[in-house]
Formats: sequence, structure tokens, C-alpha cells
Amino acid sequence: MKRKEEDYMQDLREIRSIMERSTKFLSLSGISGVLAGLYALAGAYLAFEIFNDQEELVHGIPVGEQVWDLLFIGFTVLVLAIGTAVLFSVRKAKKREEKVWNSAARRMLVNMAVPLVAGGILVLVLLFKGLLLLMAPMTLIFYGLALYNASKFTFSDVKYFGFVQVVLGLLAVSFTQYSLLFWAFGFGVMHIIYGIYVNYKYER
Repeated sequence: MKRKEEDYMQDLREIRSIMERSTKFLSLSGISGVLAGLYALAGAYLAFEIFNDQEELVHGIPVGEQVWDLLFIGFTVLVLAIGTAVLFSVRKAKKREEKVWNSAARRMLVNMAVPLVAGGILVLVLLFKGLLLLMAPMTLIFYGLALYNASKFTFSDVKYFGFVQVVLGLLAVSFTQYSLLFWAFGFGVMHIIYGIYVNYKYER
């Protein structure tokens, strides 16, 4: 009798696992999160080097090619982070014998797209208006909202990661003189911490 109960529970766990794989994107990689955090920290360091005179940030006066340098750094960090995430997600999906591009992945990306696109457009407007100190807070806030939306279609823990990003963004608005530090902590340090957490909890 006890053996039958164990078999029944095992069957339930397998059914639950199958249903979860069909409704949630579970190929996110913790290692890619750690690497994304390292890219962000490197980008933040370069941004600090470009705007070594804090007055330029406070008064929102970009000088010469600094705007384009900032755009290049941001674009490079974004491409590296996305490319790494895709690479490791594909590898993880193949290892689990799953399709990386499934209905759950599509729903997750759709739910992320609206806040990310809106936030990206807003950041570009702020950039060309010289309101540089507001760029970092806005990227944190909209990225956090995108993660919170996406959490319904991937690991549920993602919503807490998104919530932290929103809080950091709001703090960065309140203390704009430290906005780049908040950005470095949110996109850099928090990505590393969350990547290690995901790797420890889901990939061991």
C-alpha cells in the first residue's frame, strides 16, 4: 500500500513538472545573469570615467561626443547581456531536451516588451534632452516592471528581482547624485546575486 502511494505521488510530481514546462519558460540561466551583472559593472565604470565631472550630470549638459559614447556603452552592454542570455538558454533547453522558443517564451517576451520599449523610448528622449541623471532611474524602474510582468511565465522568484529594481529606481530618482551607483548596484550587483541564486536553486 505504501509503495502504491509513493508511485502515485511520483506520478503527480511528473504531471506537475510536465504542466509547468508547458506553461513556463524555465531555461533561464543563472550563469548568464552573473555575466550580465559583470557587463553592467564594466559599463558603469566606463560611464563614470566619461562623466568624471559630476557637474555635467547634475546640470544635464552633455559635452561633445559624450552622448554618443554613453549610447555605445549602453548598446554594447545590452547586446552582450541579451546574447549571453540567449546562448545559455539555448544550451540549457537542449540539455533538458526542451524547445527554447515555445509558447511560454513568447508570452514572457510579450509581457516584457511593453515596459521595455516604453522605457527605452523615454530614456532616449531624456538622453537627447540632456536629462542624464534621470536615465539610470528610468531604466531600473521600467526593467523592474518588465521582470515583474514576466514572472508569471518563468521562475516566480523573478518578481522579487523586478520589485528590487523598481525600488532602486525610485531611490535613484530621490538621490539623483548617486543615480549611476544605484544603476550599477541594480544591473550589476543584483544580477550577480540573482544569477548565483538561480544557479544554486534550479541548476545544481
